[in-house]
Formats: sequence, C-alpha cells, structure tokens
Amino acid sequence: MGLRETKKQQTRTAIADAALPLFLDRGFDQVTVAEVARHANVSTNTVFNYFATKEDLFFDRQAEVEAHLATVVRERPPGACPVAALRDDLRATLAGSAAPSLRMHPGTAAFFRAVEASPALRAREREMAEHAEAALASALPPSPATPFLAAALAATHRAALRELRRRVLAGESPHTVAEDLAATSATAHDLLCRCPQHP
Repeated sequence: MGLRETKKQQTRTAIADAALPLFLDRGFDQVTVAEVARHANVSTNTVFNYFATKEDLFFDRQAEVEAHLATVVRERPPGACPVAALRDDLRATLAGSAAPSLRMHPGTAAFFRAVEASPALRAREREMAEHAEAALASALPPSPATPFLAAALAATHRAALRELRRRVLAGESPHTVAEDLAATSATAHDLLCRCPQHP
C-alpha cells in the first residue's frame, strides 16, 4: 500500500473510531454525521467521502463481514468440505472472538444494544446478511442444491450470532457464551455435512 492509500486508510479509521463511542454512548439515531465530523476533526463532506451513509460509519467493516463466508470457502484447502471449513472457521472465530461481526470486547453489550435500538441498523444488518449469503452461494461448488446449501449455512452463522447477542444482552459473559456456541454451532454444521445433497 502506497503512502497516499495508507493516509486514506488512516483517515477512514480515525473517522470510524471517532463515531463509534458517540453511537454507543447516545444511540445511533441520536448522533448526526456533523457531530462525528467535529469529533474526528474533519468536515462533514470528508466523512461522506469515506462513508456513503451513516450506517456505514457504524458498520465500518461491512465489506469484510459480507465477504467472510465466501472467503473461507474459496480459501479452504483443496478437496476440503466447504461445510467443514465454515464450521471450523466459526468455531475458531468464537474461540478467538476477534471477528468484526462479533465485536467481542468490553463494549460488546453496548454495541449489541445500539443495534437492537435502531431500526436503521437492524435493516442494514439484514441487508448485510443477504449480501453474505449471495457471496457464499457464488463461492460454493455449483449444483442445483447450491442456493439451498448457501441459505442453510448462512442461516446457521446468523443463528449463532443472534444467540450470542441475545445471551450477552441478558447479562451472560460474552466469552462463556462464545464457548457454548462454538460447540452447538459445530453440531449444526455437522448435520448439514451429512446431507446427501452436499457437493
């Protein structure tokens, strides 16, 4: 990455880092882009140069999240089962708690609450899920069953994250919940792995 691209990435990161604490503290719908710009010491136009919408500021790693399942399938070892690759990736993600879709850090509950409180963010999450499923379908070995398998795998992933959010918001430890879900989601993937229509 050249110097110009590095500076652009640094600016983008600085804007997103300025935005998130505001969203978590006051709620996504109560914060304006102009306020984010002031906290990041840039103009409002600069914010929109890097983020097309306010939702993009909150989900600043949206593209990575949407591409993740497809990337796991494409980068699996030759001959490896795509379902097993996704199973192992989710288990490792829950164990490591580092993926952008999990947000496993001291502010995890606040992040989840902000999403739950905002219809705009929940709508964007649904849109991201649709994009992730479509990308996954394009990465799986082609067959008449591919759209169905992609839907089932994407739904399993969403269910794990949804259960994680529900239990964290109920007061459980994020890391304890993640450990439980690693085992449960592995069982669900194994059921899909035994389906006769699996490529």
